[in-house]
Amino acid sequence: MRLILSRKGFDSSAGGCPSPVLPDDSLCVLPIPDPQSRIRYDEVRFEERRLGKIARDLTGGRIRGGYGAHLDPDLVADAYPRQEGWRPVLGQTGSAQGHLRNQGVEPGDLFLFFGVFRRAELHNRRWRFVPGSRPFHALWGWLHIGRIHTIDELAPGSLPWARYHPHFHRQPDVGNTLYESSQTCQLLTGPEVFPGSGVFPECRDELILTDPQSRLPTQWRLPAAFYPGDDRPPLSYHTKPDRWYLKPPWCYLICAARGQEFVLDLDAYPELTDWLAGLLRTGRGSGSESGS
Repeated sequence: MRLILSRKGFDSSAGGCPSPVLPDDSLCVLPIPDPQSRIRYDEVRFEERRLGKIARDLTGGRIRGGYGAHLDPDLVADAYPRQEGWRPVLGQTGSAQGHLRNQGVEPGDLFLFFGVFRRAELHNRRWRFVPGSRPFHALWGWLHIGRIHTIDELAPGSLPWARYHPHFHRQPDVGNTLYESSQTCQLLTGPEVFPGSGVFPECRDELILTDPQSRLPTQWRLPAAFYPGDDRPPLSYHTKPDRWYLKPPWCYLICAARGQEFVLDLDAYPELTDWLAGLLRTGRGSGSESGS
């Protein structure tokens, strides 16, 4: 099994600001703007809120509710109106998809999504980032790959439940790929079965990747089991030894500023299985099209 740490959601270049951690500690991921998307921010729900107002307030009006939203990965059943048969999905293309292909990513592998977040609050009925708070990287969801579809090779009318997705409304592209969630996920060791996809409902310490002592989101503190050493391949895009520093029970990583998909061969890192299982136990499964 491969683990893919996948960067998704607003950041300084796509959207122009972090996604918010709301006052109840929930991780509200803002999908990046996409003028080709048929989905509007006002149509996407985060629990009882619409993303249009949150995006408009936090961007100072640069992103409005009527703008196109790249809802991808799309993991939460009740975030958007669904057709029967809907499954959680992730779309990818370009150099990021090329990297996944070159790394041999296939059904049975696990995406673990992270993004840049900052604490936010309501002030005079408008959302703002908490003064003095800092942005940080945190994990917010997962998708265990059930099937992989090359979108340009799909027969007309196939996957009707997925046709809303932004990757179906692009120019022809041989690399345009859709990753469909499995129903369940079982890790390399142990009998425990988890939902095939889902989100982490609260910002917990174990989800935060950024070193709490650092001012930069890209300075990570990870479990020591991530440390590559001399006998196993490191996380892709992070092959230079000077990016890593081991100080048990942690290892420290200067995360690559570029790149969306970082791949790790879990067969070489069996000690990470318990860490992953602990994360997935705290998550909320995606459910079905009814939101169950």
